[in-house]
Amino acid sequence: MSRQFRILVADDEQKIREVTRMYLEKEGFAVGEAADGQEALDCLAAGKWDLLVLDLMMPKRNGWEVCREVRKTSDMPVIMLTAREAEIDRVLGLELGADDYVVKPFSPRELVARVKAVLRRTGSSEVRGDTTDGTSALDYGDITIDPSSRLVLVSGQPVSLTPKEFEMLYYLAKYPGRVFSREKLLEAVWGYDYFGDARTVDTHINRLRDKLAKIPESPSFITTVWGIGYKFEVAK
Repeated sequence: MSRQFRILVADDEQKIREVTRMYLEKEGFAVGEAADGQEALDCLAAGKWDLLVLDLMMPKRNGWEVCREVRKTSDMPVIMLTAREAEIDRVLGLELGADDYVVKPFSPRELVARVKAVLRRTGSSEVRGDTTDGTSALDYGDITIDPSSRLVLVSGQPVSLTPKEFEMLYYLAKYPGRVFSREKLLEAVWGYDYFGDARTVDTHINRLRDKLAKIPESPSFITTVWGIGYKFEVAK
């Protein structure tokens, strides 16, 4: 990494914050800490951060509330920590805009690997993967997708997307009419080092569709091909 990326770790367990800080700093990251949800929001408002490691179960403001507030104004990558193994918790976190999740107890090395993977694909050009880097904007009339500015325009109106939503849209739009399986999209957008499963794709596709559909009279760009996956369609 050519610059030092700033990671905020929000968890009410001091030991987890300390161990996470130690491992991240060893890899060259600058690390801040927050002991509850409100402190996390205060830290985010007071400075610029590149990624948020966010515990779900915290006092004052829980992780879901914090993630919801973050997504109102920022597409900063979020990795959620949860002590629960219930699928509903993970799905809810992803629906609120988290980019990844880690179930406690976790290996600090695994968390560091996740941080690096997320930053490669959602951070600045210094760490972003090759999904969009070095490629040109796509313009299909009703929708324009510019990877250099991470800007999406639908009928001339900007649409705010999280990093993963943007990567998903751009990848599909590069190949209009081509059908991609969930597994292929998972590989292309998240990479081999992602620890989730193919249902993550469905969650992000649904959220992406909802955001694109908020523009009045916008076409339905992403089509489900039942039993196979998804494709991007250009209006004729």
